[in-house]
Amino acid sequence: MKTLTLLRHAKSGWNDPVTRDFDRPLNPKGRRAATLVGKHLRDLGVAFDHVVASPAVRVGETIDSVVASYGRTPPPALDRRIYLASSATLLDVVRELPAEADRVLMVGHNPGLEDLVLMLVPADTGPLRDAAEEKYPTATIAEMAFDIDDWAAAAANGARLTRFIRPRDLDPTLGPDGD
Repeated sequence: MKTLTLLRHAKSGWNDPVTRDFDRPLNPKGRRAATLVGKHLRDLGVAFDHVVASPAVRVGETIDSVVASYGRTPPPALDRRIYLASSATLLDVVRELPAEADRVLMVGHNPGLEDLVLMLVPADTGPLRDAAEEKYPTATIAEMAFDIDDWAAAAANGARLTRFIRPRDLDPTLGPDGD
């Protein structure tokens, strides 16, 4: 049994004067959401034995905010392929995860993360899948369980979506605001 938790980076600042998308930092709402998500993971008792992440600034800041309130996570293995990756590329990354890692956290970007959930979890499997298909907001967690012994066996329609937690589910003020 393997468990993959996807975390979309928290809300970033579009008004920040950085020159590259890669360098965009989180905005205050994003930092607040990531901190709340970290606390929620801690309260659930979720633990990870491997973390893989995009090297983008907003992803690193998301991880820092999550860890500040979560308190326990291994340092992330940064993988450039995750930055703005397609679901097919993300599946390649998943299939290359260490076989000994049973609970993995992947932190990255949309639309790749959302598309990966929709690829791995069969359609018409319930309200969590429906919510993920409707929208995968920033700082949202999607946890999937696989009945496999090695990540190399991860395949389309091969997972069950066991959690889909949006920041607004934890604090309504973190819901959509049009920005």
